[in-house]
Amino acid sequence: MSNWVWLNDEIVESHSANVNVFDHGLTVADGIFETLKIADGQVFAFDRHVDRLQRSADILGLGMIDRDAIAKGVAEVLAANAGLTTGRMRITLTSGVGPLGSDRLDSPHTLVIAASATKLWPEETSVVIVPWIRNERSAIAGAKSTSYAENVVALQAAHDAGFSEAVFTDSRGHISEGTGTNIFMVNAGMIHTPAIDTGLLQGITRNLVIEWAQGAELGVAEDHFSVADLLEADEVFITSSTRDVHPVTSLGVMAPDKAVVTRVNKSRGSVTTQLQKLFAENARKNVNP
Repeated sequence: MSNWVWLNDEIVESHSANVNVFDHGLTVADGIFETLKIADGQVFAFDRHVDRLQRSADILGLGMIDRDAIAKGVAEVLAANAGLTTGRMRITLTSGVGPLGSDRLDSPHTLVIAASATKLWPEETSVVIVPWIRNERSAIAGAKSTSYAENVVALQAAHDAGFSEAVFTDSRGHISEGTGTNIFMVNAGMIHTPAIDTGLLQGITRNLVIEWAQGAELGVAEDHFSVADLLEADEVFITSSTRDVHPVTSLGVMAPDKAVVTRVNKSRGSVTTQLQKLFAENARKNVNP
């Protein structure tokens, strides 16, 4: 955890960063957030993350965010925690102080920017398909909301079953997304990732992988596929701001009673390896693509 955080308009020590107990981000999870990778003391893809924060604000009806305040806060958190050269930064914005219910007050936003060190991910990872759905018809579908309880429960179930990440299907049985990741599969050299209408959050890394793969003349399709399709895929990988492109070498399917009913081992494939290298090279060239 960082020693210094940005709270509204100032940099403060984390132990004295106090938020009102009536803040709607606390009482009803009425907020949005972004997680950015810190590499070599800089945040990656700042503009894309802030653009998505605004899209989330639009979906939740939070109005315009203050980009200048966010940029200032990010710079000051990096400067105040200068020893943190690699890690993650989280920008959290809530609707501010509200009643003990779902109605909002006309309150100023609460803005918190914090950073912390992260451990390196292992070279390969594991994923289990959980029995719960991502609701593609949700009022906040596509927003990066602080309402993460579903993800917390699913991820804990995945960990209890010996997997690193949980993946949801949508209400129609299409693969959607992970608790903090997007998922891809490769078949006969063609890269597939779930379509937006499965209720997924368009990850920054997801979109960059699509763009950079297409730029390298690799075939990419955003489409619908099932659990069975994923289990039979030649290659599987997940993406996120902290994982980049992460090969999946173990896949599972969880039943409603949380028992794992299917396990499939995968090999790290050539397309995934190519995408890992492509992403790393492009990210080195441009910290704010």
